[in-house]
Amino acid sequence: MNTPIPAQDVRPEPGALYRSCILALDLGTTTGWALRSHDGLITSGTVSFRPGRFDGGGMRYLRFTNWLTEFDRLSGPIAAIWFEEVRRHAGTDAAHIYGGLMATLTSWAELRGVPYEGVPVGTIKRHATGKGNAPKEAMIAAARARGFSPADDNEADAIAILHWALATNGGLA
Repeated sequence: MNTPIPAQDVRPEPGALYRSCILALDLGTTTGWALRSHDGLITSGTVSFRPGRFDGGGMRYLRFTNWLTEFDRLSGPIAAIWFEEVRRHAGTDAAHIYGGLMATLTSWAELRGVPYEGVPVGTIKRHATGKGNAPKEAMIAAARARGFSPADDNEADAIAILHWALATNGGLA
């Protein structure tokens, strides 16, 4: 007899974000990331998932899976993930890459019971700069104003996502 497994609410309890390992991602070929560790230290950077000349089409996503797993092993366990939720892309390739990375991220998180949520681009930009349509330079400037030195707009966006998640308790505040 197959009895359905009841759904679980795996979101961290209120206030748990401040003692949990939280990951924020700006998904793309160059993915920006920001991590708030258990001790409160925030680190950030970028990682490239550009395929090599002789790579098959799925290698980008396998590398992303391995990167997430290693990140979780070394810095985790990851309690929650927030990512930039993009609704419009400049081109078809960018949309396909984003969709593949998002599918990889969500399946990785589902397998491990890690809650995840997308945050609209305008929400992130408005929180960081006060303008929902802020340009890349403004996002970088906002990250620098918080004491970070982002390599590019991808890292700056990830930093903004993380700060939004912490300031709003993941949108629950």
